[in-house]
Amino acid sequence: MGLVREPDVLAWSDASFELRPEDSLRSGLEPPFRRTFFPLGYSVEIIANEPDVLLAAGESFGHVATLRQATPFEVRVDVSEREGAGAVCPPEPMRRAFNHLFLLVADAQNQAVLDFRTGANFTWITRGALSNHLYFRSNFLEKVVYLLLGASVVTDLHAACVGRNGKGILLCGRSGAGKSTLAYACARAGWTYTSDDTSYLIDDSEIPRVIGHCHRARFRPAARDLFPELVGRALTPRMEGKPSIEIPISELPVEHRTAEATIHAVVFLNRHDGADGKFAELPRGSATERLRQELYSTGEIRERHERLLGALWDMPAFELHYWNLDDGVMALDRLLQTI
Repeated sequence: MGLVREPDVLAWSDASFELRPEDSLRSGLEPPFRRTFFPLGYSVEIIANEPDVLLAAGESFGHVATLRQATPFEVRVDVSEREGAGAVCPPEPMRRAFNHLFLLVADAQNQAVLDFRTGANFTWITRGALSNHLYFRSNFLEKVVYLLLGASVVTDLHAACVGRNGKGILLCGRSGAGKSTLAYACARAGWTYTSDDTSYLIDDSEIPRVIGHCHRARFRPAARDLFPELVGRALTPRMEGKPSIEIPISELPVEHRTAEATIHAVVFLNRHDGADGKFAELPRGSATERLRQELYSTGEIRERHERLLGALWDMPAFELHYWNLDDGVMALDRLLQTI
C-alpha cells in the first residue's frame, strides 16, 4: 500500500513547487538600483528593484548632503511585478509593534517589516503604491527610515526648535498649542529656525543637541489667517494626519536656519484666551518627565528613549501662557536673556 501512495505524495509535492517557485517569495534577489542619501545627516543607502524608488527617495531626502555618521543604514524596497499586483493605491497602512519588531501593513501586497535590534528591514509594495510618490514616501519610505534612525541614533520628540545667539529652545506642547506657528513667528523675527513640529535628540551627543527638518515648514490651514505669505498656498494632499500646508523654507521670509541646535531651555506652550506671554518656571526634571509622556516609540525602544531623555533632567523648563504670537515671541526674547 505504501508503494502505491508514496509516488502520489511526491507527485503532489513536486507540483506544489512548480506553482510556488522560489522566485515568488522574492527571496535572494539583489535589487540593481541603489543610492545613498543623508536624512538627518546619517548615511542611508536605498536599495530597490525599480529606479522610481530612488526618485521618490530624492524627493524625501535629497535636500541633505551633510554626513554625520559614516556607517550606512540599508533600506530595501521591492516593487512587485506579479500579475494582479494592481495599479490602485492601497489604503493607509496599519502599524503593529512588539518589542524590537515593527510592521506596516496596508494590504497583502504592501507591507514593511523592521527589526530594530539588527536594523534589518524590507518593504514590499505594488506599482500602485509607488506611482503615488506622496503615498509611498509618507506611509512607507520615510516611516521606515526615521523609525530605524529613531531606534539607533536619535530620539524623536514632539517639539519645535528655534534659537538665537547659539542658544536653542525646544517648544513643546499638545497638538494645537501653536508649536509650528510660534516657531515660524520667531523665525520671521530673526530667530534661527531648526524645526516646526518634530525634533530629534542626538543620542550620543555630550550636550543636548537636536536635529530638525530646517528645509521645510508645515502649517495648519488656519495659519493663512496669521501670515499673509501663506494666503493662496494650497493644502498638501497628505495621506494621513490633519490637513496641512507644506512649504520649502527657502520660499518664506526666513533669514536664518540650521539643521542642528544646542538646547538651553525647554518651553511647554499653553495657549489660551487672555494669556499675555507670561512664564511659569517648572520644577527640576520637568523637561524629562513631560517629554517621556509624549514619546512616539514603544517597547524596548521606548525604554531606551526614556533613559536618553535623562540628559534633559537639569535643563531649565518653563510653561509659557500666551495667546498672541507677538506676545509669545517677546516672551521668548526675554527668556533668552536669562538662560
